[in-house]
Amino acid sequence: MKLAGLKSVDNAHEESIWAVTWVPATDARPALLLTGSLDETVKLWRPDELVLEGTNTGHCLGVVSVAAHPSGVIAASASLDSFVRVFDVDTNATIATLEAPPSEVWQMQFDPKVRKDNIPARTLIALKSPNRCQASDISLASSVISIHTSLLRKTEFLPYRTDYLKHPGIILAVAGGGSASVKLWDTATWQQIATLSVPRPEGSKPSDKSGSSKFVLSVAWSPDGRRLACGSMDGTISIFDVSRAKFLHHLEGHFMPVRSLAYSPVDTRVLFSASDDAHVHMYDAEGKSLIGAMSGHASWVLSVDVSPDGAALATGSSDRTVRLWDLSMRAAVQTMSNHTDQVWGVAFRPPGGTGVRAGRLVSVSDDKGISLYDYSGM
Repeated sequence: MKLAGLKSVDNAHEESIWAVTWVPATDARPALLLTGSLDETVKLWRPDELVLEGTNTGHCLGVVSVAAHPSGVIAASASLDSFVRVFDVDTNATIATLEAPPSEVWQMQFDPKVRKDNIPARTLIALKSPNRCQASDISLASSVISIHTSLLRKTEFLPYRTDYLKHPGIILAVAGGGSASVKLWDTATWQQIATLSVPRPEGSKPSDKSGSSKFVLSVAWSPDGRRLACGSMDGTISIFDVSRAKFLHHLEGHFMPVRSLAYSPVDTRVLFSASDDAHVHMYDAEGKSLIGAMSGHASWVLSVDVSPDGAALATGSSDRTVRLWDLSMRAAVQTMSNHTDQVWGVAFRPPGGTGVRAGRLVSVSDDKGISLYDYSGM
């Protein structure tokens, strides 16, 4: 297996790029790349040529995370301004604006489950009082659901285009930063449906009441949507049963912040983690055991992703490199040095869709650049 550099774009943003994800193809267009930057913008790119497709604004501070819905129709961006903006990928129309306290949103991810219910095609979420809002089916002019929340900031119309509701992606999970929690949002009503609180690990000092050690930095869904993993500042990883909103156990082994998590697409038990301790860990997330620890980076590992075939791992680090790991050997087999500053994000192109070649990896960096690679497996 190997990576081959295809194309790089310097100064793709005006400031550091901290987030990247692939937007799945739709019937109307091929897959796209989505990047988020400290310049307060989100940009869309045609990935094979890295040609700019559009620039989205709407945040007043840097964008730290982006997530694409499995349908490819909508996406979300999270910012240091404490807002999550959900928008239509093709029109940039705002679907919802979710507000959180300062430093409460660091990573987010749509879940992979299939929606089974039928959702009204035209929904209005209207603020009824400071902590109460009501959603109504406009076509029927009747109330369909009442929800309590302090986080829906303003009245928003869900646009006519609601085809994303027929796809996986029932829930948006948002890592809660200093609140030591993960918030779950229903993607039909944008109602907060659960808060998963991260408990203090066994053996921690009772005198530590600051909660800083439990600061949640990263989040990942298992491929079957049954489990949610979140990584914390203290190096622990918490595993939750989503259907019961229940904490199951901690995974331990890191001794510094866990910046990024990724489940294997071919084995729902296997979870990978990237940490400031310069290590990448491979866990049996159900059996609560560390399968292996991989080293090679000279500094913090900021991002991790698994190839669609489950055979390889890509990591980005503050040592300015991207590394490719052979999981059968549990060792790095290649180092790419396209960037001149720390690498905040790596992402393999997911399988499926048309219009973009398979076997692609992308990386983004503090150097304001984007690099695209060809990935060939075994």
